[in-house]
Amino acid sequence: MFSHVMVGSNDIDRSKTFYDALFATMGGKPGRIDPKGRLLYPHNGGLFMVSLPIDSEPACHANGGTIGFAMEDGDQAAAWHKAGIENGGTAIEDDPGIRHQSFGDLYLAYLRDPDGNKLCALHRVVG
Repeated sequence: MFSHVMVGSNDIDRSKTFYDALFATMGGKPGRIDPKGRLLYPHNGGLFMVSLPIDSEPACHANGGTIGFAMEDGDQAAAWHKAGIENGGTAIEDDPGIRHQSFGDLYLAYLRDPDGNKLCALHRVVG
């Protein structure tokens, strides 16, 4: 359904440090900056991008928005969360762990990136 996700940033170098560490926990490669100054992360058929806003206004996060990243297991989600905090992110909501939902158990970990974008690591627990 999705071809790509793009978030805004006020500091591409700071975002590169943060997202390089985050995506390394998922087996991703360091991002590259394209000729337009956008930070690109192709991985598993999807594309995550970070860009300075094209309208020259400051970047801000989407209130109520969340970008979720699929994890192989809870350990990978925990490593993702730890890497995010160690590289300028902020832990939000409950501590990483299993949440019991009506549609099944999920391992969830939430962060805000250095620009305030809300991110989630999600693993669907089988069993």
